[in-house]
Amino acid sequence: MHQGNQTTILEFLLLGLSNQAEHQKPLFVLFLGMYLVTVAGNGLIIMAIGLDSYLHTPMYFFLANLSFADISSVSTSVPKMLMNIQTKSQSISYESCLTQMYFATLFVVIDNFLLGVMAYDRFVAICHPLNYTTIMEPRLCFLLTVIPWILSNIVSLTHTLLLLRLVFCDSNTIPHFFCDLSPLLKLSCSDTMINELVLFIVGLSVITFPFALILFSYICIVRAVLRISSTEGKWKAFSTCGSHLTVVLLFYGTIVGVYFFPSSTDPDNRDKIGAVLFTVVTPMLNPFIYSLRNKDMKGALRKLICRKRSSPFDTLVI
Repeated sequence: MHQGNQTTILEFLLLGLSNQAEHQKPLFVLFLGMYLVTVAGNGLIIMAIGLDSYLHTPMYFFLANLSFADISSVSTSVPKMLMNIQTKSQSISYESCLTQMYFATLFVVIDNFLLGVMAYDRFVAICHPLNYTTIMEPRLCFLLTVIPWILSNIVSLTHTLLLLRLVFCDSNTIPHFFCDLSPLLKLSCSDTMINELVLFIVGLSVITFPFALILFSYICIVRAVLRISSTEGKWKAFSTCGSHLTVVLLFYGTIVGVYFFPSSTDPDNRDKIGAVLFTVVTPMLNPFIYSLRNKDMKGALRKLICRKRSSPFDTLVI
């Protein structure tokens, strides 16, 4: 009976953020705008870092990876939601749903790991400035980038493989705007105890270890900065990690605010709010935080924009 019911679930229905017809057009315009801003902002950061040799340092190499992950994260969920609103269709195939869940999990996890790596980079730069280039050699930077990507894929693959063993019976309606792991587990008529246990253990590890690295790094950074005698020196040291610290507070503040101090809204709405903040809002704000608070990045973006504006005239002159 279960096998028969399992084969009948060929697609799921994504209810989106609202069932109200009058909300669909404003939601489409809002999320299309946020999506374009996110892709453009993070794309400009990647291009600026790639084209400006002055930014070919470990810190900006990690930032380029974070920007790529942010573009990928928002592209996993938002285009499908926009297409569903435009076509007035809520369906997504079983295979597409699992694929979407895989990549949605992957890019949230990689963001978390990269924030930890970037904190370590700032720790070395401020606490061991004379040995920075020796410690943060190209091989180590490569490993600090590749390992988070590998671990994130392992985490995402683990959840996906465990999800494949579950049976989905009569209901195929997901009260979400994309295929997230939590609503899929609630939808299954199988025993999800193993999935929930793995989700708790792996999720706790994924959050705890990078956060511990960030906390350790900033404790050491604060101690090192307090030893600096001049106020100007202290401000200069803190300013090098101000953008990263802002992103960290935004990321972990979202986790605490949504999941540790939930409002009176039901769990489905809480999951939607958390998903919007992680997959849309945070990736959109990151470019503004890094460009507005970073003099080198502002300079690189200015040069990139000036180069784009002048290129047509250069072509005419040639």
